[in-house]
Amino acid sequence: MPEDQRPPSALSNVSLARRAWNIRRKALLMGEVQGQGYIGQALGIADVLAASYFHALRYDPADPEWEGRDRFLLSIGHYAIALYAVLMEAGILPEEELETYGMDDSRMPMSGMASYTPGMEITGGSLGHGLGIAVGVAMGLKRKGSDRFVYNLMSDGELGEGSTWEAAMAGAHHKLDNLICLIDFNDQQADGKSTQMLSAEPLLDKWTAFGWHAQRVDGNDLDAVVAAFDAARNHPGDQPRAIVFDTLMCKGVPFLETREITHFVRVEKDEWAKALAVLEEGKPA
Repeated sequence: MPEDQRPPSALSNVSLARRAWNIRRKALLMGEVQGQGYIGQALGIADVLAASYFHALRYDPADPEWEGRDRFLLSIGHYAIALYAVLMEAGILPEEELETYGMDDSRMPMSGMASYTPGMEITGGSLGHGLGIAVGVAMGLKRKGSDRFVYNLMSDGELGEGSTWEAAMAGAHHKLDNLICLIDFNDQQADGKSTQMLSAEPLLDKWTAFGWHAQRVDGNDLDAVVAAFDAARNHPGDQPRAIVFDTLMCKGVPFLETREITHFVRVEKDEWAKALAVLEEGKPA
């Protein structure tokens, strides 16, 4: 494949809104298989993943290890259900495997493991390590003379990890303009709101002070998400780039959006079909 060619899937006429809806639906179907899963995060980050894989990333669905690909690193291992959904949508994983989610010998364990899953670049977790790995990958690509980008998706909870800020310093020091950090700010952790556990505010000022080009947008507004990706990729400076995406847990399923605890949202057995039916009502063209 020529170095500058994007995959056929990224050139199709399926709207990003429909891609995001498909990702949400696949995540719900996988959750139904196990009766559990990090559904809140998957529904919330679906718009960012749709823009990542069907607007920004260069990759070859037939060859997940193609040297000319951009690298997408999932620092948040428990978001694996969301990544599996977009890998299926992108044609990297066969949709027929959806029903094996979380089962013995499945290529889709409940927490992501790179050795099992085509298209998964790293094993994410313990949390806080993804950005450090991304810095190393970006440096390696620079030394190879590659113009490919490294995207690292991390959670707002990881902003409380010292290793994240060590990596941020290293990225700026080495002028890694091929590194884009995507931060899912849904303000939820296992013990409560991220802002109440350990606030990272003022967040944009911090990233800027660490030498990064930083933006913050509504992560569930596809136009804003696409514009942020474009601004990050086309920024003329030699510093790494960060995009903070404010997202809503369980986006697209209103009765789940209002649950008090959404980090690992409880979905009753009879609610999976209800969630899918509610999602169907909002199906885009």
